[in-house]
Amino acid sequence: MATPPTTLTLSSKNYSSWSLRGWLLCRLAGLEFKEVMVSADDAAAKAEMLLLAPSILVPCLRHQGVTVWDTLAIAEYLHEIKPKAGLLPADRAARAHCRAICGEMHSGFASLRSALPMNLKARFPGYKVWSRAQTDIDRVLQIWQECLQQYGGPYLFGAQPTMADAMYAPVVTRFQTYDVTPPPPECQAYCATILALPDLQRWIAEARKEPEAIDELEVEF
Repeated sequence: MATPPTTLTLSSKNYSSWSLRGWLLCRLAGLEFKEVMVSADDAAAKAEMLLLAPSILVPCLRHQGVTVWDTLAIAEYLHEIKPKAGLLPADRAARAHCRAICGEMHSGFASLRSALPMNLKARFPGYKVWSRAQTDIDRVLQIWQECLQQYGGPYLFGAQPTMADAMYAPVVTRFQTYDVTPPPPECQAYCATILALPDLQRWIAEARKEPEAIDELEVEF
């Protein structure tokens, strides 16, 4: 019996931060896969992008009879099947640190998500960030500074991108969309490094081609 193709189910490339995370993880792992796009009209996909879903089922990786749909679970699965890709640092203490900040992004920063929804095609110069979202931004910058200082950059855990960079990449795009300039120079450099990733540039280019718009995710002034 032929092995079924490896697929990654995604929702909108313009709006879905979780889809971007899963896709980047697969790309960083060097996994070959076929993209399966869910229609923007799909109720579950729309609920996920509007932060209304009780659980996030997109992205969903199907590989050799295994189905994995939570982003952190995808990351850990990829680390198991592609250990040489370096999605987790080699050092035990650094691995624990990496997992901790990935978990924090996975379960936290609700104010940042709701106030600055991902929208790669949009630009909002001079955007006013409200206080709760600013608290989340400050925490993200603290995480970045600590990692960059401890591990030497240019990525959060040193010379190559890890699952942490995939988890925080959508925050970098949000900063660009909403004209947020991180005060620490090392954080500005980190944002430039992430935005220069060829895989992220490819994702952004494809996001800009999406014709549909989701009204609830378009910021009005």
